[in-house]
Order: sequence, then C-alpha cells, then structure tokens
Amino acid sequence: MPGKAHPSLEVVRAFINAINQHKLADIAGLMTKDHTFVDSRGLAHSGREHLLDGWRAYLDMFPDFEIQAEHLLERDGVVAVFGLACGTYNGKRGLVPENRLKMPAAWKAVVTSGKIQCWQVYTDWTEGAKVIEADEMAGWLS
Repeated sequence: MPGKAHPSLEVVRAFINAINQHKLADIAGLMTKDHTFVDSRGLAHSGREHLLDGWRAYLDMFPDFEIQAEHLLERDGVVAVFGLACGTYNGKRGLVPENRLKMPAAWKAVVTSGKIQCWQVYTDWTEGAKVIEADEMAGWLS
C-alpha cells in the first residue's frame, strides 16, 4: 500500500485542480499574500491580488485551460510538475479547433506553510504565439 503523499505535493495538486476548475477563490486561497508567478519568458509578477487579475484574464482568454500533470517530484517543499498545458484561445474566431493549444510544459512550485509562494512555468510559447497571430490575422481577413 503506498504511503501518504507529501503535504507539498497535496498543495500543488489542489492548486492545479483549482486552476483546472477555474475556481479563482480556491486559487487565491492556495497562494501566499506575496505570491510570485514567473512566466515562460522569465518575467516575475508578484502579489496575490495582482495575480488573481492575471488568472482571471488568462482564463477568459483560454476558457477551457487545463494543466495535465503527468509527473510530480518533491524535495524540501519544492515541487516539479511535468505535463501538458492545454486550452483553446478565445480570439476573434472564438473557440474553434484551429485555436486549440496542447504544449509540453513544466512548472516549479515553492510551497511555504501550506501555500504556493512561487509558481513558475516553463514552456515554449512558439506554437501558442502562432495560433494567436493566425487568429488575429483571420480577423483582418474576414
């Protein structure tokens, strides 16, 4: 019988679940007040309230966004997540199949006192940028 999961892993699983269910209140409840998000370009953004606005905007842009976590590793409160970032860009054409993204991604979470202090994403946004650009151009052509 497997042992109980490490508490930091449970916090990260709950955070991913809140993101996948688009529950902003749950996302907020799992972030420290001074939470930092580091995007795939390496730019850091801090502050729970500021980041909730960011999550709200991102989930509006990708209303079916989800993280498919395939592997999680934990050491000393730092959790690495490996999987896929999936979602459909809600651009000028709407939620059409051409706007669907499914990208390999990794995340690093720093868990402090049962909350996420830092959430960092690692992914190549080249395909995502192409989808968004094609959608914007389609709007010009129609």
